[in-house]
Amino acid sequence: MRLWQRLFLAFAVLSGAALLAFAVWQEHTFRASFVGYLDEVSKQRLAPSVARLAEAYAQHGDWNFLHDDPIQLIDLIEPLPRGFHGAHIIGFEHPPPPGQLPPPPDRPGGPPPGHPPHGPDFIARLALVDGNGAFVAGNPHVANDAEELPITVNDRVVGKLRLGPIPQISGATDIAFAHAQTRSAAIAGVAILIGALLFSFVLARWLLAPVRSLASGTRALAAGDFSRRIDTRRSDELGALSRDFNHLAATLEQSRDARRRWGADIAHELRTPLSILRGEIQAMQDGVRETTPQALDSLQAECTRLGGLIEDLYQLSMADAGALDYRFESIDLGELVADAVDAHKDACAAKGLELDSDVQPHAIVDGDARRLSQLLDNLLTNSQRYTDAPGRIRIGVHENANVIRLTVDDTAPAVPASALPHLFERLFRVDSSRNRAVGGAGLGLSIAKAIVDAHRGSIAAEASPLGGLRVAVELPRAA
Repeated sequence: MRLWQRLFLAFAVLSGAALLAFAVWQEHTFRASFVGYLDEVSKQRLAPSVARLAEAYAQHGDWNFLHDDPIQLIDLIEPLPRGFHGAHIIGFEHPPPPGQLPPPPDRPGGPPPGHPPHGPDFIARLALVDGNGAFVAGNPHVANDAEELPITVNDRVVGKLRLGPIPQISGATDIAFAHAQTRSAAIAGVAILIGALLFSFVLARWLLAPVRSLASGTRALAAGDFSRRIDTRRSDELGALSRDFNHLAATLEQSRDARRRWGADIAHELRTPLSILRGEIQAMQDGVRETTPQALDSLQAECTRLGGLIEDLYQLSMADAGALDYRFESIDLGELVADAVDAHKDACAAKGLELDSDVQPHAIVDGDARRLSQLLDNLLTNSQRYTDAPGRIRIGVHENANVIRLTVDDTAPAVPASALPHLFERLFRVDSSRNRAVGGAGLGLSIAKAIVDAHRGSIAAEASPLGGLRVAVELPRAA
């Protein structure tokens, strides 16, 4: 079964079970409540009868008059119209045995015209006892724990009128009424169930519409169609899932485009030195260019450039795979900066660049000395490569709260603000002044970012107060 069919079936079973339970509960509570209501009405209607019994007792002084003529109890309970006697109520033309009212017989034709409000079934539920609880008249089978209405004369309880419970539905009219009620409830229940099933069908289809869209979109992604998007107008969990799907599709599309650009850029970067090498070697073979030390130095420079590019690609691939080895220990970052400045000072001077540092002592970080030295070399090499002479490079190390902040500033040319967020992307270079003519493949800052990320730090590019570029690195201070 499909998911929407299962959901519809679950709704249908739940609706049917709830409706059946409600019908059973309603039938039970209706009968119990209705019987209780009738009992309460009967007690209220007996209040005048109690008053008449009290007057009769005061007139006779005891209950002996009812022992001799129990039919008088009926006349006291409900005065009869002229021409009727209590015996008519219970179906006898002559008085019953003394002290006892027999149960009423079945009268299919109903009571005679002029029958009082209380029927024989009501009279048969009554029993009169004296103040000591001894039976006087009425139905002797009424239980002792039945409802009692006290009869008082001069503030003294002289008797009690007991009212037995309403018997269970047994008559033909009662059964027919019950069947009619059950039939009406069944018709209403079937109508409600059909409506609930229709609503469940529509609801199941509506709820699972985004699931069908997600399934279709997932198949499209699996087939390589990363441009597929689905409707996100819903505000529930399925709408959130749809938005997550669209975000995933956009991420995959960007990743595919980046992979294509990455492959094209790598091919271009590798093609450039290889083309130079091939051209110079071909020129030497054809005798166009002599094999001189200067020509060999040019070939060696291109080989070095090609080797550096391959090494950078290897480092990035190792960083992506998490395979770069790190041995963390407490290191004074200021000492590493001092060593890097000494190593690059001559190269900077040869390019007409001034290199200085502003290092706070005891800037202790938890890191790998070899990788942090590689980070400093990449940052300083990047500044040397893209700073015009005469110029200046300044490297600083300062503590800020629990963070060690490393900054590398250089002078013009500056980087456009729109390009700053992209400087750490692989093979990215600004096309204006920081271009391929000065060398480099645009991987140095990407490797620097991978090293900083491995040290649980952050790196960012921003405008430098010296007029060029500032690369700011923040590393957590060693505990």
